[in-house]
Amino acid sequence: MNYVIVDLESTCWQKRARLERKEIIEIGAVILDATTLRVVREFSSFVRPVKEPLLSDFCRSLTTIRQSDVDQADDFKTVWTRFLHWVGTDPFVMYSWGRYDLDHLQVECRRHGVAFPGSFQQYIDLKGEFARVKGREACGMKRALSLLGLPLEGTHHRGIDDARNIARIAQVVIPHLEREPYQESGGMPRG
Repeated sequence: MNYVIVDLESTCWQKRARLERKEIIEIGAVILDATTLRVVREFSSFVRPVKEPLLSDFCRSLTTIRQSDVDQADDFKTVWTRFLHWVGTDPFVMYSWGRYDLDHLQVECRRHGVAFPGSFQQYIDLKGEFARVKGREACGMKRALSLLGLPLEGTHHRGIDDARNIARIAQVVIPHLEREPYQESGGMPRG
């Protein structure tokens, strides 16, 4: 059993946009061994958007992703195939900071006509579980790190760096989840 920690970056604009308009432009992920909670391997790839290929100034500023990064990247179908191969066939539970990442992967799979594997439905919203375990309101990943006394590492709003930071939070929270009975927080029951 593994834990797959996923963080996505997507096209965005100053004004909020519906999820269906946004396109994934980076997939960052970390696999933690469920027994040791150590990082086993990492995945990082830019994704070329096709509906609206030009990144907004706001998006480039927020994510530090350059236009040339996505222009040279593969499309979602190609990156998704590589990502699924990277995840492998071992059983896993997917974690992300909030439900956005799971929902966006489902939207992109529908948009590109590719299957969304049932194995990804074994999902935990770490943001909700962190709030529950700590007995506080849900907060952003950066604030959660601060509450744990952990510095933000890397560049915030970059998929691989955020996935690494979320994995560090998971290493603290997961032992609490394993000791406590499951309570609904937006995720699905642990495996």
